[in-house]
Amino acid sequence: MIEAKNIDFFYGDFHALKSVSMKMESHTVTALIGPSGCGKSTFLRLFNRMNDLIEGTRLTGECLIDGTDINDKSVAVDTLRKQVGMVFQKPNPFPKSIFENVAYGLRVNAMGNKEFVAQRVEESLRAAALWDEVKDKLKKSAFALSGGQQQRLCIARALAVSPSVLLMDEPASALDPISTAKIEELIHSLKEQYTIVIVTHNMQQAARVSDKTGFFMLGKLIEYNDTKKIFLSPDSEQTQNYITGRFG
Repeated sequence: MIEAKNIDFFYGDFHALKSVSMKMESHTVTALIGPSGCGKSTFLRLFNRMNDLIEGTRLTGECLIDGTDINDKSVAVDTLRKQVGMVFQKPNPFPKSIFENVAYGLRVNAMGNKEFVAQRVEESLRAAALWDEVKDKLKKSAFALSGGQQQRLCIARALAVSPSVLLMDEPASALDPISTAKIEELIHSLKEQYTIVIVTHNMQQAARVSDKTGFFMLGKLIEYNDTKKIFLSPDSEQTQNYITGRFG
């Protein structure tokens, strides 16, 4: 369970998120939609504290994962980021082999011996639907993979350290339609094990992959409901106008 309670977030004097509250159930996919600059990526990054890296930011309210406020002083950021994986808009493999990309988090966290690492690499690549494509070239550079394969590699890298939450910031926006379809299929299969939150500009993608959808506008959460309800009979006229392409 992920929950935001009365979140206000500032970049300096700019009020980026305004009184945002929402609950995301475990083992569901939640899509965050809205026009550029509406706050959805800022909101997503709250849950692995990536906004901490930006100078001059300020947060009020609570970000809870399984009832724990992740901004509490007792929560170690490194531990949090093992629990909450992140996949970015553009594939960002490390300049290492395919195997070492997936093993990286395990080695950094001193998790397991050689056999354990090899097992987790295979399990993670299988979970990311990539194993059959790369099993014979694990020592090759990750940069030898196609863009879609690189993105699935980054997903495998996030899964290797056994997170419970997976955050995805427009994970398919830089990919071709075939690779996008593979990422969407992957999201469907991964929700059995993970709680997934995805930011997307693609309305059709949000409708296809998510159980619930939140619509953001100018830093406010305008509407949050079952995806079918949001797309077929939204309560807000602003949501209706965005989904039908009248603005955004």
